[in-house]
Amino acid sequence: MKKRDLEIRLQNLAPFKEPKVELEQYPTHSSIATDILFEAYANGDIAGKDVVDLGCGTGIFAIGASLLGASSVKAYDLDDGALAIAKDNADALGCDIDFIQADISEVEGKFDTALMNPPFGSQRKHADQPFLRTAMRVADVVYSIHMACTLEYLNKETQMFSKEIVGHRIYKYDIPHTFTFHTKTKKSVDIVAINIR
Repeated sequence: MKKRDLEIRLQNLAPFKEPKVELEQYPTHSSIATDILFEAYANGDIAGKDVVDLGCGTGIFAIGASLLGASSVKAYDLDDGALAIAKDNADALGCDIDFIQADISEVEGKFDTALMNPPFGSQRKHADQPFLRTAMRVADVVYSIHMACTLEYLNKETQMFSKEIVGHRIYKYDIPHTFTFHTKTKKSVDIVAINIR
């Protein structure tokens, strides 16, 4: 599948219907998700691999991995409403994905690759930490999105697990007006996509 074809499919996925502020449910932009997925694919971390999407939301990473030839995909989220949307999105594209409702700390198993866009910690400081630690515990390779200003902290966190960030890319992320406390139509922040091994 060409990169542009994947991005078109991902940008047509149904979004959150009623996003939950406490879970920081913001959409993962299809262009950013496609970049990360194709990097993982080029690195040999998708096709024929067992992939997990942690905090899958509406399923963008899980579906992308499935479309790029992952041998199996499991996707976890705490929110049953998000999982219902993710299942519908996957069904619409003919993707065979195992969606599971669970707290991130309950995830078990062993995977080749973890993909995720965890909460940034805007509502609860270090909300991304349990996701990061679970990903490093259950997967050999991790692709994850975080606030760019936390890169130094992320380096220290990965070293605690005898892993390292082997690559990163900075993106401008436009947060749309989603919740009542948002005062602007959109806000642009710098985020970092990291590759941990």
